[in-house]
Amino acid sequence: MTGQHAAPYLIADHLALDFLNSRVGPEGGESDWLGDGPGLLDWLVAAGAIEDAIARRFRAKPMAARLDAAAAEARALRQWLAGFAARHARKLLAPGVERELGPLNRVLERDAIHYVVEASDPSDEAHTAVLRQRSVRAWTGPDRLLAPIAEAISDLVCHGDFRLVGACEGVDCVLMFYDRTKAHRRRWCSMALCGNRAKAAAHRARSRAP
Repeated sequence: MTGQHAAPYLIADHLALDFLNSRVGPEGGESDWLGDGPGLLDWLVAAGAIEDAIARRFRAKPMAARLDAAAAEARALRQWLAGFAARHARKLLAPGVERELGPLNRVLERDAIHYVVEASDPSDEAHTAVLRQRSVRAWTGPDRLLAPIAEAISDLVCHGDFRLVGACEGVDCVLMFYDRTKAHRRRWCSMALCGNRAKAAAHRARSRAP
């Protein structure tokens, strides 16, 4: 980490929405993790979108301007996603929504992935076959850093249920989340950030009541 930011909020239960939350700082103040190229690399590593070895490879090369350009593109993609989520949260996606996906598809179409077949990891109890298929992404330039984010967004719009995409009910909180709770009644970005604060405020209000 560069030390320029507090730890990012990775509480959305979906990488695409964690990406959307990358512009919020402590106590709801604004702190943009994607403000420059190094910040983008830090956030991608923290979110588990790329391995630290990939980030080190880009940091070691003299490409600050290209990294900053990738960060600017990431901010533009995030702004598009914010508008899309605001329009469709808590609703079923309707036919015709694909017409809104141009910014996403433009990032997806330049991705480059190939597959390798290799020996299975013996420590992986869920995979009992001798061989496994693994996808490998070609990290040919900083513009490819958006590929795992675009992949996560495509997963959300194709396989997620937008009725479960919600915004935190906390005062002044703008964080969003994917509601994976059993009853689908999640109200807060997290109990630690806003849930407990709301409970404390409700308790104080009851205590002051006649």
